[in-house]
Order: sequence, then C-alpha cells, then structure tokens
Amino acid sequence: MNKNNTPIPRKPEWLKIKIPKAQANKHVNGLVISQKLHTICESGNCPNAGDCWGRGTATFMILGDICTRACKFCNVKTGKPFPVDTDEPQKIAESVQSLKLKHAVITSVDRDDLPDGGALIWVETIKKIKALNPNTTIEVLIPDFDGKPELIQQIIDAKPEVISHNLETVKRLTPQVRSKAKYTTSLNVLKQIADSGIVAKSGIMLGLGEMPDEILETMNDLRHVNCKVLTIGQYLQPTRNHHPVMEYIHPDVFTQYEKTGLEKGFSFVESSPLVRSSYKADRHVNA
Repeated sequence: MNKNNTPIPRKPEWLKIKIPKAQANKHVNGLVISQKLHTICESGNCPNAGDCWGRGTATFMILGDICTRACKFCNVKTGKPFPVDTDEPQKIAESVQSLKLKHAVITSVDRDDLPDGGALIWVETIKKIKALNPNTTIEVLIPDFDGKPELIQQIIDAKPEVISHNLETVKRLTPQVRSKAKYTTSLNVLKQIADSGIVAKSGIMLGLGEMPDEILETMNDLRHVNCKVLTIGQYLQPTRNHHPVMEYIHPDVFTQYEKTGLEKGFSFVESSPLVRSSYKADRHVNA
C-alpha cells in the first residue's frame, strides 16, 4: 500500500529492465565521479540507465543534485543546494569530449535560490560544450525559470539545437504532481522557444491518474504553441512517499498515442513505457 492506502499495482512484465554492461558502466561512472559531476540517470532513477550507460552515454545534470522544488513524481533530492560550481561548464565540456558524444543532453535541478535561476551556468555550459566539441549537437532540458522571458531568452541566445521543457502531466493533475510549476507557464516557455525557431520539445508521464481525453487535450495544447517533439513514458513511483502509480499503461496504448501525436502534427513522438526525455534524443535535432 502507498502512504495514502492506495493499492500499488503489480509491475507488469513489459517494465523489466536490463542490467547495465559492466565495462561501459564503469567508464561513464568513473568519469562522472572523477569530475564530481551528476547525471539524471542516477539522480532520477532512470529506467533506461542500463541501456544508455551500456552504450557509454549519459545525460548530465548541472547546478548540483539538490533541487529547490519537491515535485511529487521526482526522485531527485530536494533541499538547500550547495553553492554553484563555476568550473562545472568546463568539466561538462571536457566530459562530453572524453565520451566522444555526437549529441549531448544537459538538464538541471531547479535553482529558485539563485536570482537568475542558474541561467548563467546554463549559458556557459552550452558555450563551453560548443567551443570544445564543435561537431556535437546539444539538447537542453530546462526548468521554467519562473516563466521569466528574459532568462529563457538567454538559453535561446546560446543556440542549442533542441530546447526541451516538460509539462510532465495533464493540466488537472499539475497542482498535485508539480510543486511550483504551472501548466500555463510551461506552455508559455515552450511557445517562446518555438517562436525563436529552435526545436521545442516536451514530455509527459502516464499512469498518474490522467484520462485519455486529457492526454489528447495536452497534445493539442502543445501543438498550439508549435512544440515539435513529444515524449510519453510510464510513471514509475520512486518511493512510497511519492505520488502513487494509478495504472500501468499497456504498450499498445502507448503505440496508439504515438500514432495520434504524429497525426496531430508532431515531428517526432517517442511513446512507450520506458521512454524518458532523452530517449533517442539525437534524432530530434532534425525536427
């Protein structure tokens, strides 16, 4: 039972996860530890960690591993973050070079404790990666920066190939699932990105208690702001203290949502139980 006495659905066969390949996992893990960096693969308990790390890839998480928000779906630590590491952008760039990444994915915790929400470090990270890895394309998965257009514009001006910002869930469930972010604010962030000409990308989770018509409404809202890429994955409850899993969605349903999303005009829809934001991210540059 969950803390609110909701029965926990039994995890189905299709959610079994492969074990990472030892050697590749050791290489990536060693690099991250030596540079004192963080990955969302670890902090977010990503179900694709075995697959991605087995191929020697990772999604880097900047600005520390402690978030100032406490979203009910997220396994990242929450609390008072440590001071910003101003050397982090260079370390990330060197790690991207060491891993020989053709496409780098960068995300971050929320830093509501900083006047600029961490925008300066974001910009420096993008610039350092590009300077040291001129042939590497970049996707950034950004927070909402409290919806401040001037901060979002700083990220846009740094010119990553893809800028992603996740809605996470449908409008009705947003206040229950996201601690501070607002549905409308996130749509405005995505609109600003799309209006700039950069590929706008977003992601949602299923199994939080949403209804099928709400998922279609969310797709329509994203297309209305010209979001080009959508990822849809199964919510996996990190601990008993997080928002409960209400349902495990069958893979066939995910396939149908992929078809529907493409019909609605998305350039790419990645939809299956284990999909997460960075899944097949290198393809989305072409959106």
